[in-house]
Amino acid sequence: MLNFVGDFSIMKKLISEKTAAYGTLILLSIFVIFHLFVVAGFVPQNIVWGGRITNREELLRMEAISILINLAIISIVAVRAGLVKVRTRSTILKVAFWLMFVLFALNTIGNLFSLNTFEKYAFTPVTFILAVFCLRLALDKK
Repeated sequence: MLNFVGDFSIMKKLISEKTAAYGTLILLSIFVIFHLFVVAGFVPQNIVWGGRITNREELLRMEAISILINLAIISIVAVRAGLVKVRTRSTILKVAFWLMFVLFALNTIGNLFSLNTFEKYAFTPVTFILAVFCLRLALDKK
């Protein structure tokens, strides 16, 4: 039986560190491209930010923040995956992955309350998967 207080061995067996890292890199890279499409006007603005963006200036500000956060997370995951060689303490990475887990968990909840059906049903599962991947990376001993 799974003890949710401290036994995450089942998760570690089901999702490898490599799968979590590369899965996160792939999904977030797709998100960056998606957000660039939103900025370029190829994707309607009503399917992002819960359908609550009211003007172009607000959209550009929120999209810029989102793109920068996604690129920062991609960088941290790339360091963890060994794709970028940067000396850093494992504690810093562990804290970063716990913060990312919380961010994606909250984002999942936010997507559930989106006014846009597409955002609700397309992005909720993706942000949930990202939360699980970041939890997996946070739980690793590295």
